[in-house]
Amino acid sequence: MQRRQSARGEWIPSDGQWPADPQHDVDVSPERIWVDGCFDFAHHGHAGAMLQARQLGNELLVGVHSDEAILENKGPTVMRLDERVMAVEACRWATQAIPKAPYVTSLPWITHYGCQYVVHGDDITSDSDGKDCYRYVKAAGRFKVVKRTPGISTTDLVGRMLLCTKSHFIPSLEKRLSGDEGPGDEVERLQSGGEMLQRIKDYATDATGRAPGCDVWYWHASRPAKLRRTTTSNTVGSQRPGAARQDSNAAGPVQEEKGKFHHLVEGRGVRPGQAVVYVDGGWDLFSSGHIEFLRLVTQAEESRAEERGWYMEEAKKQRIDKAGEDYGPVFLVAGIHDDEVINHWKGINYPIMNIFERGLCVLQCKYVHSVIFGAPFSLSKAFLHHLPYAGPVTIYHGKTTFMPLAFDPYAVPKALNLYREIENNEYSDVNAAEIVARIMKGRALYEERQRKKGEKGMTEEVEKLRQELEREQRRKEVEGQFGL
Repeated sequence: MQRRQSARGEWIPSDGQWPADPQHDVDVSPERIWVDGCFDFAHHGHAGAMLQARQLGNELLVGVHSDEAILENKGPTVMRLDERVMAVEACRWATQAIPKAPYVTSLPWITHYGCQYVVHGDDITSDSDGKDCYRYVKAAGRFKVVKRTPGISTTDLVGRMLLCTKSHFIPSLEKRLSGDEGPGDEVERLQSGGEMLQRIKDYATDATGRAPGCDVWYWHASRPAKLRRTTTSNTVGSQRPGAARQDSNAAGPVQEEKGKFHHLVEGRGVRPGQAVVYVDGGWDLFSSGHIEFLRLVTQAEESRAEERGWYMEEAKKQRIDKAGEDYGPVFLVAGIHDDEVINHWKGINYPIMNIFERGLCVLQCKYVHSVIFGAPFSLSKAFLHHLPYAGPVTIYHGKTTFMPLAFDPYAVPKALNLYREIENNEYSDVNAAEIVARIMKGRALYEERQRKKGEKGMTEEVEKLRQELEREQRRKEVEGQFGL
């Protein structure tokens, strides 16, 4: 690749050599925002930064660092560049992903893509020399700070995998949201629950980050109905406490339940003519495998919609006349299993992310229109017939499963002729187990990364303190000039 070099030594691609269009400089706009990062794991902390950045403008361009740049400045990545770019592009608040963006944010790069401001969290990010990665844009007055998402980071997730901890599990999300469960006293639990619910509402916004988007529900039902195979028969089996989790068939099926759907967040709902689609899973370490599956489900339903004339100009005009805007043909509902359900079937310390974290990851995905927390592992007639959305619901699932079962969790939708299957793809095997395997394979490297992260953290704290002292000094100088 032919490149130019700036006075500061930054490498700048020539026209026609930029990693993403446009290839020629565009006018800089304060409504076009830039964020950049590693985006290793599509966790909700990354999405939170993109949400806040998107709220500051009308377009959000997201720079994604190369594997080589991250290795040099931070340590080995878990996800490849193509997987990390895919995760960014799937975020509903991102307008465009820019791969191979410089690790030290470059003014020529953000200017080329027409971005007036760079947005980052209120923590310091440093390069391999311990220098602030945003020093150039800060000096140019083109930097804005947003609040860093607390309680989650790639480093934290890697730590959970290496240490096999379970302390992050949430027994009951709804009780946690209401303040009835959780760490601390009653006041602290109420405050924490309120903050968690507000974050769910924030992540349920539309592509602007400012208006309602996704519906969010919680399904109330008994533990056995969520955990095991169900039946319409009144004869139920017994479950021996502490029994092996390899196969629940020995315990027998349990009576199916329609349960109760509690509306946590009201979104836009189903639009006229949209096909309602249901998918479910653990969505742990929300990855390229999950994202590609959701994209293919959406693509399959869009193809069906094309066959029935959805994209014809006359149909489009009718939608605009009635709704004031056009919209897609798919309304995708994602069911999310409780932590206990996943741990029952997968064991060890799965899920690596708790249900709250996994829910935020699913909510930020642009292919999703509704989320149901606490969804059952095995689908029953009662559950499907009492879903909040009327009309026929198509159930999608992939060909692969994480373990062999003595029963089919999708037997009911298959019998009702509601089931459709998505073929395997190049990312089908990229799930939580695969990601953990990658971590374990390079465990020594990742443990070194964690150690360096701790040492680097001290350097970053010193850098943050230095910047605070400089700001305070400038404030005193200004006050002194005006006799304040």
